Amino acid sequence: MSREIRVAVCSRSFSANPVLRAELLARYPNVTFNDAGLQLRGDSLVEFLKGHDKAITALEVVDDSVLARLPDLKVLSKYGVGLDMIDMAAMRAHGKRLGWMGGVNRRSVSELVISFAIAMLRHVPAANREVLAGTWRQHVGGHLSGRTVGIIGCGNVGKDLVQLLKPFGTPVLANDIRDYREFYEAHAVKPVALEELLAQSDLVTLHVPLDQSTRGMLDERRLSLMKPSAVLINLARGGLVDELALKRMLQEKRLAAAAFDVFAVEPPLDTELLSLPNFLATPHIGGSAHEAILAMGRAAIAGLDDNSIPVEEQLGQE
Repeated sequence: MSREIRVAVCSRSFSANPVLRAELLARYPNVTFNDAGLQLRGDSLVEFLKGHDKAITALEVVDDSVLARLPDLKVLSKYGVGLDMIDMAAMRAHGKRLGWMGGVNRRSVSELVISFAIAMLRHVPAANREVLAGTWRQHVGGHLSGRTVGIIGCGNVGKDLVQLLKPFGTPVLANDIRDYREFYEAHAVKPVALEELLAQSDLVTLHVPLDQSTRGMLDERRLSLMKPSAVLINLARGGLVDELALKRMLQEKRLAAAAFDVFAVEPPLDTELLSLPNFLATPHIGGSAHEAILAMGRAAIAGLDDNSIPVEEQLGQE
């Protein structure tokens, strides 16, 4: 591999991982890592990427204003699976190539869904807060086993979650814009309309990307279709759910509980929502398992060279 090619790594967690650093340097010796732990955006992102031929990005916003000032940059490789931070139209307009692989963190996310589901059904966050405050009171919860689970988005993570749910004997409903008929038939999953899924599920979990078709998809009207005893989980993307409407429903007991790893604004600013005893918040840790970090990092390294297939085609094969 030519030593003249310069690679920039924007991601702080990638930069701090000794295994990923070594594997990248073995392929590309001339690498600039984000060792200062900078939050790169706008002008600072442009300055960091200037003079580099290829780059690995994570949560950095890469739009037309950034790409227009980076004529040397030829390839952008994504560390992680979400593409909502990257302006694909601008990528095409400026002739940039994208390395991306879907589903590399699916087990990390699907296992966290299971933990969230059990935690909320057994009132773990509320009970923990009470113990820390000096109150010793037993909470009576319910099993995950046998409850109907609704999966909105049955791509890589959704399919993996179906597998993990099998020992719990949960009926599974799914809603997706794609037809996964063979998978549904093989795993006894019932495809239904979104409104039916919301009305019938005891637990609803989101696994769709954030785009114009999904932004705000669970608004107040749709949230009101859910059972008062239901639990809502979002480990997909912030912006899919109307957080203000969700807060009101949790406060008024029109929804039993919710657990979110992602928010429209991160860190979230609504302290009222965060402080509710029937709400669990985590700081975007869905992919933050050691195994997932290595898988995402290795996919990003591979994407520096393997970037010839249009993302639209890859998404179609997800």
